[in-house]
Formats: sequence, C-alpha cells, structure tokens
Amino acid sequence: MTKILILNHTKDIDEKFMRLAIDLAKKAKGRTSPNPMVGAVIIRDNEIVGTGYHQKAGTPHAEVHAITNAGDKTQNATIYVSLEPCSHHGRTGPCTEAIIKAGISRVVMAMSDPNPRVDGKAILESHGIQVTTGILEGEARKLNEVFIKYITTGLPFVILKTAMSLDGKIATHSGKSKWITSEDSRRIVHQIRNEVDAIIIGIGTVIKDDPSLTTRLPDGNGRDAIRIVLDSHARIPLNSKILNLNSKARTIVAVTSSAPEDKIIQIKQKAEVLVVSEQNGRIDFQDLMKKLGQMEITSVLIEGGSEVNASAIKSGIVDRIMFFIAPKLFGGIEALGPIGGDGIDDPSEAIKLKDISVTQVGEDILVTGTLL
Repeated sequence: MTKILILNHTKDIDEKFMRLAIDLAKKAKGRTSPNPMVGAVIIRDNEIVGTGYHQKAGTPHAEVHAITNAGDKTQNATIYVSLEPCSHHGRTGPCTEAIIKAGISRVVMAMSDPNPRVDGKAILESHGIQVTTGILEGEARKLNEVFIKYITTGLPFVILKTAMSLDGKIATHSGKSKWITSEDSRRIVHQIRNEVDAIIIGIGTVIKDDPSLTTRLPDGNGRDAIRIVLDSHARIPLNSKILNLNSKARTIVAVTSSAPEDKIIQIKQKAEVLVVSEQNGRIDFQDLMKKLGQMEITSVLIEGGSEVNASAIKSGIVDRIMFFIAPKLFGGIEALGPIGGDGIDDPSEAIKLKDISVTQVGEDILVTGTLL
C-alpha cells in the first residue's frame, strides 16, 4: 500500500508540472506554425528553476529557453516538456543535445513527437537519462492537433465556421447577412482568425460582401491570417478590398486552368495566384489542401457560403465544424441554409459528428464538433 501511495504522489507531482508546461505552450497559440506549441519546466529539489516555451518557428525551442532561464541549476534536475524533445537539425539544433549538455537527469514528456524524424526518447535514454512519457497525453495531443495532422499527412487542419439563425438561415431571402450573431460571437471568430494560418472564402462572398478578412481584436494585437479566395474563373474585381489591403499577410487567389490568362496577370499585380485542379467546375479541395500543405500552411478556417461549405464537407477535408446559432428567426423558403449542394436522400446518410460541445456565447449558442 505504501508503494502505491508513493507512486500516486509522484504521478500527481508530474501532472502538476506538466500542466504548467502545457499552459506555457498555449502562450504561443497561432504563432509557431509550422512547428508545434511546446512548453517546458525545469525542477530541482522540488523548486521551479527554469521555464520556457517555443515562441516562433526558427527561434529557440521550449527546452532551450527553460535551460537558459535555469542558468547553473540544471545539473541533476528534471525537465517537464509537453512534447518529445527533438533530436534532429532543423531551423535550430537538437534539444536532446541541450538537455544532455545541461546535465539534466530526468525528462518527463507528455507525448511522443509524431514527426518520424524525432527519436529524442531513445537518444536521451542512451545517455543514461531517465525518461517518463504519457503524462497528460490527452491534453497535449489536443493542444497540438493541428501539428499532428500536418506532420503525419502533410495537410492542413481545417475548421469550417458558419453563423445562422435559429431556423437555419445564413442570410435573409434578400441575401442580407450582417449581422446574424452577436458581437461576442464575432469576437471569438476574430480570435480564431488570429490563431489559424489561413482563411478561405469563395468568390461569391467577395462579390456580395467585399470583406477585408482582417483580424480585429479589442487589444489591437491580432495577426492577420493569409487570405485565400476560391475563384475558378478569376472573376474577382480588381478593386476588391481583399486585393488592396495594407496588411502583412498575403492574399492568394486560387484559380483553375480555365481562368483567363490576361486576368491572372492583372491579379498577380496585387496578390498571389495559385492554379488548382478542377472538379465538377469548381476548385478541387483535395488538390488545394495538398498545395497549401506544401506551402507550410498548417491550419485553415473556412468562412464560406452554403456552396463552398457543401463542397468542402463533401470533399472530406473538414476536421471540425463550428456553428454559431443566433436566437433569431428569418423564415423564407428562398433563404439559404449553411450547407448547400445536393444534400442527402435519407437521414441515415447524414454526416455525423463526435466530440460535441455546446457553449453559450453571449445570447448565441456555439455548437462545435469533429466530423466522423
């Protein structure tokens, strides 16, 4: 019984410091792509002597920040890290080398790195360092779900967001949609824009609403995501806001081979043009995602209309949906719903969701789920 109590006590301590490491990692949410978010905490004699987190791709990793922060207190210390320390040369040197050099005697990691190039655990153990893994693994995997998908498939993690009335309308019968949901809901959307690599909209939205797709947060510290317009035939007006922004983020117009060459030349004076395969007269989402992954775009938010949403879901690229539902009734047979396309013949064919969460956001309801 005494041994069990000691083991539980050790697990409690490990979870306590690992939770701190995960919380540190979250500080860089939306800033580390294409790298994962990682936090690290160094403990010696039950005292925190160093902390750190990975802040941006190309800069030192969490372990290096924590070791630097700890100074000369790393000998025989324990480091808690939310992801397996890297063991290869990339934009920076291997963290395993830094850990070994620092004289750390124990490494506690939440999860193994899904990157097949990483073999940090084996290298650390070969140098006599004790390694414990699996502490708060579920929380760590949730934290880096974007990185996990990207590094294992080469494809971005895709979130589809829509806003609708209680009776399932994304606009009135006359096509007006500003504003369906509350300011609280719109603030959450801007926070998501601040965290993803790119936002996708269709050309119909550009022509109808002329959006900027910038990130506007109360503190003014928002980062604009890359803006991607699905425009098979290059119909985008050259005076569109999205082509004439004062923003550090790029704008990409995705076209197909049927787009007029002269219009492509004009667009290239204002934005990037990406030629994508065509499927049934529309942008092939599978090919688009493959090309975005090759550009190290790891996460995408789709803010499309009903047809873009239907095409994205049908293509199988969507990982998560977010439905903001306002307590309003629009009515109208002609008023659009959030998912267009041909639909299904029988309820048994419906696309189902898992990991459902329902949250009240101001006066609205947010339903989030993962597609099965």
